[in-house]
Amino acid sequence: MTVFQRYLVLIVCFLALLFDGVELGLMPIASLSVSKSLLAESYTDAEGASWFARFTAALMLGAAVGGIALGNLGDRIGRTRAMGFCILVYSVFAALGSWASTQEQMLLLRFLVGLGVGGLWPNGIALVSECWPGVSRPFVSGAMMAGLNLGILLLSQVARFRPITPDSWRWLFQLAGAPALLGVLVLAVVPESPQWLANRGSMKKKSTPLRQLFGKELIRFTLIGILLSAIPMIGAWSASKWMIPWAESVAGKANPGYKAETQGWWALGATLGSFFGAQVAHWLGRKWSYLWISIATFAVTSFMFLGTEPLQSIFHPIVFIQGFVATLFFGWLALSLPELYPIRVRATGTGLAYNSGRFATAVGVMIAGSISYWLGGSYPKVGAICATIYALGILVVLFMPTVTQEDLK
Repeated sequence: MTVFQRYLVLIVCFLALLFDGVELGLMPIASLSVSKSLLAESYTDAEGASWFARFTAALMLGAAVGGIALGNLGDRIGRTRAMGFCILVYSVFAALGSWASTQEQMLLLRFLVGLGVGGLWPNGIALVSECWPGVSRPFVSGAMMAGLNLGILLLSQVARFRPITPDSWRWLFQLAGAPALLGVLVLAVVPESPQWLANRGSMKKKSTPLRQLFGKELIRFTLIGILLSAIPMIGAWSASKWMIPWAESVAGKANPGYKAETQGWWALGATLGSFFGAQVAHWLGRKWSYLWISIATFAVTSFMFLGTEPLQSIFHPIVFIQGFVATLFFGWLALSLPELYPIRVRATGTGLAYNSGRFATAVGVMIAGSISYWLGGSYPKVGAICATIYALGILVVLFMPTVTQEDLK
């Protein structure tokens, strides 16, 4: 692979993950406006919180299915073709959201968007890790995850200049369909992973990737990969994301741009955190870094919900810090997860581990939504309760293998 091709892969994967981030950040910032518009007179704060949880759960469930099924596709037909297909899936179904006329239609579309969102991550990360091996991987892995959160940051800035309201939200879904052009570009010009090309002959002689992952040789790596991915995933969507509808509910109509400003502060911290997560994992080692990230995220998230509230001067600085520490996990995962699996099942294994947590997340978000409904739509209470998931990372990391597939090559 030439230098030009390597940089082409890097740039395209970065953009694919950036637009992936736009899809992830879309409903947290638009959910209440969509619900107020589509529910009309039947809307209540408790219903708004409940539908926010349902939209999030649908996206997570779709991402879980897509990450496993389309991650497997990357091991079968190639990283590049699978990645291009995933971009087209999340773009087209996001754009169709602009024509939704009921909550149920939007719910189905969020699930379908999730298929592409979930499938993109394992194929993009596998492609980059195989095209940029060696000492550059911590930097490249961090840059990829920074791209994901940069997409959320850019979306928040767009929403600050053009506030999303119950009367004006459909344009945002139309904008989210634009990355379809990138999907076509990927299919047309982006080169395939040299390592995948070199190993595809042996892949055909092996059993299916999923069977290998749960076989005697790899099952330990598979189970710990799922647990290590599930902790930050459940925490991010069952706890952290409640800050945005919380900010909107407190600021109200008097300050419609405050929710976008809140998401912007979080995304700025997240962009930095997701980049430095890979560096921290490289500097401190995989186990110690995951341990300290778990402790810090639990402490900061709990303080954000219990010690501050929207419109206070300290709120946005704490949101920034929470975004930074909570997303160190994802830079860590981008560097560390591919190391658990041999090349022949790397995309499938990475996708299975990363996205299995989303099945649990979908359940966790629905439970969080029910708790919020029982508490009358209290965002800080449900956020604080769900923040305890981060503390489990302290226990899970103790079971992480000290020898990885990278070591066994």
